[in-house]
Amino acid sequence: MIEQSLFLIKPNAVMQGHVGHIISMLEDHGFSILKMKLFRFDEELSRIFYAEHIGKEFFNRLQSFMCSGDTVALLLEREDAIHHLRELNGDVLPEKRQPGTIRALYGAGITENGVHSSDSLDSAKREIEVIFGA
Repeated sequence: MIEQSLFLIKPNAVMQGHVGHIISMLEDHGFSILKMKLFRFDEELSRIFYAEHIGKEFFNRLQSFMCSGDTVALLLEREDAIHHLRELNGDVLPEKRQPGTIRALYGAGITENGVHSSDSLDSAKREIEVIFGA
């Protein structure tokens, strides 16, 4: 089934100049870019986007990081996009990242892992609306 997913290139990967490399990887894996924008999270937008994490011990660190620099958002599409994109991303835990994944190549720790993508169709719908509007 053709699916859409939100994909974010996080501030650390943007600041380190990896946007082009990451987009090339996405295109090489059959993803079509439907929309793209450069923006910066502020506290309000980060609270809306990461609402399910408010109150967790890592939320303030995540919010601070996501507001620290520019983010590139892409609306991507392909067959089974969510599954394939999460495989291409690699694990959030550095010790579990497979070589050649985006996070293995361009991520640092758990929070500064380089990228985000939607984890389900419901999340994709909500996240796309938050970032790109209805």
